[in-house]
This record gives sequence, structure tokens and C-alpha cells, in this order.
Amino acid sequence: MSAEKEKGVDVEAPKVRKFRITMTSKKVQQLEKFSNNLVTGARAQGMNVQGPVRLPTKTLRIATRKTPNGEGSKTWDSYEMRIHKRLVRLEAFSDDVKNIPSFNIEPDVNVEITVPE
Repeated sequence: MSAEKEKGVDVEAPKVRKFRITMTSKKVQQLEKFSNNLVTGARAQGMNVQGPVRLPTKTLRIATRKTPNGEGSKTWDSYEMRIHKRLVRLEAFSDDVKNIPSFNIEPDVNVEITVPE
């Protein structure tokens, strides 16, 4: 018997937890590259991986007048920005998930890790 069991102290084994990783970016190629690297790296470490799930793209549109003073013909410029999202679900030990930031994170990709309870 171990010394902890003799003293009556229960040793808690590492627990498998579920994690949700949400990635957002304005650039699709960088987002896809990072999500694929994340999934292949997580599978190589033996984690249970679901995804990447492609969530709907948000499109932000702005229409502005071309003439600054309001005179002349009423012509408009329109600008749009697209925000792409990917979702990956992992089942792994907490220590394994701490290694995720060691993956190469692309400069324009925002990564958010949540633990649903």
C-alpha cells in the first residue's frame, strides 16, 4: 500500500474533462491552417477530438456617402468585413490542454478555451 492510503488520505486521479475551443478570424486561410494543426496535434497526443465545426460567418456591412459635404450626386461606397468561426471540442486531461498554446497560433486568429460545466 502507498503511504497516502495508510494515512487515510484519498489520492485523486487526473480527471478527463471536456473543453471547447472557439477560433475567430477575418482571414479564412489562417483560420483553417490553425484549426487543422490543432486537430492533428490533439489527435497525435491521444485526445478525443470533435471538429472543426464551421459556424456561420458574420458579415458586417457599412454604407457611406462618397461626397463628404453632401453636394453632387448621391453615390455610395459599401464596405464589408467577414468574421469566420470554427469550433473544436476536446476530451482530455487538464495537463494535456495546457500544451495547446504551444501550437503555432496564427497572428490574426483569436483563440478562446472554455470549460463547459
